[in-house]
Formats: sequence, C-alpha cells, structure tokens
Amino acid sequence: MKLEVIEGEGEARRLVRPPADPASLSHQQLREGDFWRRIPAYAGVDEATFLDHRWQMKHSITKVPALLEALEGLVSQGFLDDAAEGFARAPMAVRVSPYLLSLIDWESPYEDPLRRQFIPLGSTRLPDHPKLRFDSLSEQADAPVPGLTHRYPDKALFLALDTCPVYCRFCTRSYAVGPDVEQEELEKVSLKANKGRWEAAFAYVASRPELEDVVISGGDSYNLRADQIREIGMRLLDIPNVRRMRFATKGPAVMPQKILTDDAWFGALVEVVERGRQLTKDVVLHTHFNHPNELTSITKRALDRLFSAGVTVRNQSVLQRGVNDDVETMTRLVKRLGYCNVQPYYVYVHDMVKGVEELRTTVDTAIFLEKSVRGSTAGFNTPVFVVDAPGGGGKRDCHSYEHYDRLTGVSVYTAPSVKPGREFLYFDPIHLLPEAGRLRWADPAEHNKILQEALDKAHARSR
Repeated sequence: MKLEVIEGEGEARRLVRPPADPASLSHQQLREGDFWRRIPAYAGVDEATFLDHRWQMKHSITKVPALLEALEGLVSQGFLDDAAEGFARAPMAVRVSPYLLSLIDWESPYEDPLRRQFIPLGSTRLPDHPKLRFDSLSEQADAPVPGLTHRYPDKALFLALDTCPVYCRFCTRSYAVGPDVEQEELEKVSLKANKGRWEAAFAYVASRPELEDVVISGGDSYNLRADQIREIGMRLLDIPNVRRMRFATKGPAVMPQKILTDDAWFGALVEVVERGRQLTKDVVLHTHFNHPNELTSITKRALDRLFSAGVTVRNQSVLQRGVNDDVETMTRLVKRLGYCNVQPYYVYVHDMVKGVEELRTTVDTAIFLEKSVRGSTAGFNTPVFVVDAPGGGGKRDCHSYEHYDRLTGVSVYTAPSVKPGREFLYFDPIHLLPEAGRLRWADPAEHNKILQEALDKAHARSR
C-alpha cells in the first residue's frame, strides 16, 4: 500500500498510511442469513433445524441419484449428466451435507470452488499422471501396526477410523477412506473403528519413547463418538512419552453445526484438552478449510465456541487449481482464518491422487503464492507451503527442492531427518507443462530418461 509523506521539521517528519481500501477488509465479511433456503429441498427449513447436527447428518446425501435429485431445478440436465459420469469414474464415494450443498453457487456450478472439491464432472477429468500410485505417500509402508504410520522420528499418525462427515474428491487416503466404489481395481484397505486395532496402536506408541506427538485422524475424528474421543484422548495422555496430540477433522468446514449443538462431542474434546493442560501436554484441533467461502457466520460461531473453551485450532489447506491458486483468494483465506481465530499452518501442494488431475497445480505456483501471501498478515498466521513428498519423504518446504525442472515438471526432494540418503520425486501435472515437456511425457520411452536427468542434476548440486 502506498505511503503518503507528510512534510515536517526534523523528527516531526512522519509517514501516514492512506485509509484502508474497503476491499482489503473483505475477509471480515462473512456470509449471514438463511442462505440455505435458496435450495428447494431446504426452503422450508428454519434456523434451529438447520443448526442441528443430527438433522445435518440425517440429511447428508450419500447416494449419487439422491444428490442429482436434490439439484434438479438448480442446474441444467447437461450438468446433471456430467456429474453422473464424474461420479461413475471417481475413486471416492459421495457424502455431502446440506450445509455444504447450500454454500455452492448453483448459478455457476462449473466455476464454483466448492463444487470443484466435492462433485466430480466427467467433462473436466484428465488422465492421471503416469507416475501416480494409489497410496502415493506410502503410508501403509510406514505402518508398524494397521492404521498407525510412524514416519517422522517423534510423530505418529493414528488412523482411528475410515469414515468422514464429507468425502473430498482429492483425499490422499482414498486407498482406505469411505465405502468401496464401483471401480474394481480400487480395493480399499479396511480401517474400521476397532478397539482391538486401537489397542495395538496404543501399545506401539507406549513402546517407543521417542514418540511425543500423535495425530488422530482417519477418516475424520468428527465421526468418532464422544466416548471414543474421550477414550482415545485419555489413553494417549496416560502414555508418559506422549506430549502433543492433534485431533484432525474436516468437520468445521462442512458441518460446523456439530460444534454448536453436539454438546456431548464438544464436551469430550474440551475434557481431553483440559486434562492435557493439567498434565502440561498440548491437545489441539487441526482442521481443513480450502476456500474463504467455506467460512460463514455459522462457522465463526462454532470456532468462537472452541476458542472460548480454550481449544487451539490450526488449519491445513490443499492447493487446488481453480479453488485457491490465485493470490487474492489465498490471501483472503489466510486472513479470514486468522479473523476467526484459526491459525493457518500448512498449504499442501496437491498430492498425486487418482482421478483429480484437473485439481492439481505446479510447485512453481506454490512458491509464487507463498512469496505473495507472506507479509499480508502476522508471521504466525502465515502458512508454510509444502510438498508431501511421494514415497514417504514427508512434508518438505515447497522451495527446498534439490532440483526442479520446470520443463518436465519434476522436482527432487530429500528428507535428511526422515529418510536420509533417499530422493523423492514430485511431478507437476503434464497438461500445465510447456509443449516440449508435454511431448516428452507423451512418449513412454522418455519417462525413465526424464527421471534420471532430474536425479543426476540433483546429485550434481549436492556434491
């Protein structure tokens, strides 16, 4: 912002900032009112009903025909046919809450950033990258017991269950999360909520004194019952070496009503947080907002309740093309999160997930966005943009590559503290590469050459 110089004598000289552009405060303007009533299926639903988490759960749409029926009259038949084809080819099942459905701009469904995340279209689907794998992060390879990934020296990921309040198209755990889909080649790993499996995870954590940090995820901790939140939280707090815990959930972004009206679940979470504080152990909630439109006045009420109860909330976003890959949107998301007392923590360069190639963008885009966002708000509210290195290298700052070939889209990362001596390769979407890069990938005989060239240049740099 331009600074105006006010002339004066000596120390009286001062710089005065002009009045703030009202557009710079757009992050404070949250959607209000009974916006859900514009959906014909919810036109007669009053506020008390809409805020009831049980109503939201009961009316969440889990069948493609039901979703398409709910959209009749809102969109064209062409869009409905397009969505039906998209779901038929998708690796994830459908689950959409009434709240989420009501946030989508159905006058422009092809462009809407929330629709892009949850409702696939056949017309926008692109071929998967030839180097994509189903479990791209190799979480199962780093699992000493089923549903517990121990990759980082002092941290474990505990996958407590395999269901969510909503199913994201871009889920990196489509190898396990949600019900089976029609595609026969996608046989999912079962991670049902099971006390026997949980006991094996607790025993492993207790046997490894270096494990100080446990992420409780899945699936989604929103779908754990109150007694399960309490059981998992207290059991982990009782393990002496565990110092930090994070309950991970997409829930506040897609069903904030649960925090407002499910007093049992909310109370169990707060109970675990408070006991952790008594034991001088850190228990927080990690959530997942990707676009500023996902934060409404209802969301803020839910987040305010968490804040008032002393629950720290951090956010992890996924960088997606057409959703949040421009400076204005990402800046507004970051500032709106801070306005709602949510600390922006990570922005992930989109994992290599089957069936969502049109949502991925480049490492270069992430680097540009991080540079552009930094300075727009406080440093502790500025996220780190990371690549979760395929093959199990863990999270690496997006700009910390050993080599990045923008022609072929190959970036090479190392993870000295996680898996020393190994290289991990991430691949930009082929359709966003320069023509020469696209032509090379079009020839399968070139693939190994492309990889070897990138590795050789990374090795040369490290000498």
